[in-house]
Parts: sequence; structure tokens; C-alpha cells
Amino acid sequence: MHPWIYRSDVIDAPPGDAGVVDVLDERGHAIGSALWSPVSTISLRMLTREPRAIDASFWLDRIRAALAWRATLDIDATAMRLVHAEADGLPSLIVDRYADVLVVQFLSAGIEAFRSAIVDALVELVRPRGILARDDVPIRRHERLAGGQTLLHGHVPGTIEIREGDVRWLASPAEGQKTGAFLDQRENRARARRLARGRALDCFTYHGAFALQLAAGGADVTAIDASAEAIARARENVALNPAGSAIEFVEANVFDVLHDLDERGESFDTIVLDPPAFAKRRDSLQSALRGYKEINLRAMRLLSPGGHLLTFSCSYHVGDADFRTMLEHAAADAGRTMRWIEWRGQAADHPAIVQIPETAYLKGAIVQAA
Repeated sequence: MHPWIYRSDVIDAPPGDAGVVDVLDERGHAIGSALWSPVSTISLRMLTREPRAIDASFWLDRIRAALAWRATLDIDATAMRLVHAEADGLPSLIVDRYADVLVVQFLSAGIEAFRSAIVDALVELVRPRGILARDDVPIRRHERLAGGQTLLHGHVPGTIEIREGDVRWLASPAEGQKTGAFLDQRENRARARRLARGRALDCFTYHGAFALQLAAGGADVTAIDASAEAIARARENVALNPAGSAIEFVEANVFDVLHDLDERGESFDTIVLDPPAFAKRRDSLQSALRGYKEINLRAMRLLSPGGHLLTFSCSYHVGDADFRTMLEHAAADAGRTMRWIEWRGQAADHPAIVQIPETAYLKGAIVQAA
């Protein structure tokens, strides 16, 4: 069963403030306990399917289970997601680890009511040096919650050096995208490294995490981003890695660069497209698909024979079928025969639940030019 109950489906709303409530069906039978958010479109987020006190031991048990499952993944990195919201039975709660620091997000009024208990559980179970709450996300405004950032425990430095395999880079818990970095692409970056060869192009490089893996795989990399600040951080990351000298950074609009490279007849052996979300709302889906098609078409035209394109979308509103159809149209318009190599998704520590499609937001593909 999906854990969300929308406001339009609530017959009798609870009278109290945000927190936890017992949920009854139309016949008055108890069906479990849920987080209650009075002003949210998603009014109820189910926590249990049986009566249980939602007390300190509940949060300890759920977080302990999330940590235990991740211990089975054998992740060769010092940064990872420890709690992935609904996928870990902890709706609207995100917990990411950066070395000995935690960054948390409380994304609903219901979970916000238990901030102190959750922080206490994290301190007991993880023993972090510090915990930072990234409350600066738009969804909190819809829940009528305060924004900003709050230090909840200990000390959190401005930058933290983390490791993925033998590649090192700096995460910025307070300033970086999401909770400080894009941890959900870790396994895709490792895959890019195994495919890397010859000339490589990393588009929307941000802080250079894909570029560093491509260079470590032996490729000569051109990394593009429109943000001067992002490129500056990427250059700092290059200095931490022996293979970083194989990366050339270009501060420019990716759409323009791809167009110019295509017009000049350039070719690359490995290309990564990892753009920001083009479709943040459902009503922007068609314009987003046009954007995805444009960059993928150009990338396909730039591939040398046998070259690989690794392409991604983090837009939840762009479904798997939408993304694959877009790639088919891009290949047709590019006039290239593209071999389908494999479908890709988010890293294993960001689990997707079959009954909760919202937990599977990152989709990607690897295709090869014939």
C-alpha cells in the first residue's frame, strides 16, 4: 500500500497541530498511525500499519534498521544516504552522511514535530561530529515551515573532504546542491570510469565529480558548466586528485557549447549528460523533454563510432517511458544508430520501493554509437 493519503481523501480531519495521529477507515477500524500535516496536499504519511506508540524507541528502531541495511551494501565511499524518506519507512526525512557529519532534511510538518527525537536517535546511533538541518528547500514553504539552516548538534565545517573509491572531492553541506553533493550518482560515476576512453565530455559538471572519475579512467576530459562558482569548486577538487590534470574546464552554457562542437565536427569517445531537473512541475514536462532531446541529439552526433553516451534525468515528472522515447527520437533526428547498453538509476543507498514510484526519481541510460 502507498503511504500517502491526500487531503481530498480525508473525511474527518484531525483537530490538532502537526504530528502523529491514528488513522481509521470509513467503518471506524484502525489502519495504523501516520504523520499529520494540516496544510499539506499530502495530509497523511503512514508510519505503521498497526497500533504502536510513536515514541523515542520508534525512531531509534527505524533509523537503526536503515543503518543496518546500508551496512550490507559495502559502499566504498565516505559519503552516503543513511535515510531515504518513505523508502526507509521514515516519510519526508532525509539523512545524508559526509564523513563524520550528518545533513538532515525534515520535509513535512508531521516529521518536523519529531525533530528533537530524531536528532537524539541519530546522535545515539551514529555519533556524528555535527548535524546540520538544511531547511532551505521549497517544499517546506508549502508546509508553512521555517526555512534557512540550523546547526542541530556539534560542529559542521564549511567543506568536508570525502572519498569515492580512490577519488577525493570536497562537499559543502551548507552551500552545495541538495544536502551538499549529488550522492545518488555515485554508482553511475563509477560506471562512467569503467567506460572512459579517449576524449571525454562532461556536461553540467557542477563540482566535477563525473569528470574526476572519467579522468581516473584514463580519458582526457572537457568539463562544462555555466556556473563560475561551480567551476571554481571543481578546480579545487582537481587539486586533490593525481588524474585531475587531464581535465579542462569550460565556463559556458552547455546547449551553446554542444551546438558549437557539433557545427565544428568535433568527436568524443565518452560523453556524460547530467543536467539539473528540467521538469520541476508536471506542467513543464513537454518543454523539459524538448530540452533533453536537444542535448542528447547533439551528444549523439558528437560521439565517435563505438563511443558511449551516459545520459540522465533527475526530474521525477519525466517517467522512464518518456525518457526512453525521447532518446529514440533524438537518435532518429541525429541520424545515428545507437546501441542500447543498459538502463541506470540512483545509487543503492537511495532505494526505490516498488509500491512507491516517487522513491524512484533518477533515471538514466547508456547508449553506444554503432
